[in-house]
Amino acid sequence: MVQRLTYRKRHSYATKSNQHRIVKTPGGKLVYQSTKKRASGPKCPVTGKRIQGVMQLICT
Repeated sequence: MVQRLTYRKRHSYATKSNQHRIVKTPGGKLVYQSTKKRASGPKCPVTGKRIQGVMQLICT
């Protein structure tokens, strides 16, 4: 039978800002591990292409 999982944080809806991965612990349990959003990186305002050589960072 499939093991049921619960979120470790309060936000219980599956939105873009509440992404999780299922990870198996050394004890054999399955738990949710929260993931961060991926950065898109800076783009050229004229062509819209990615600028090479500049790191992808999430603006805060």
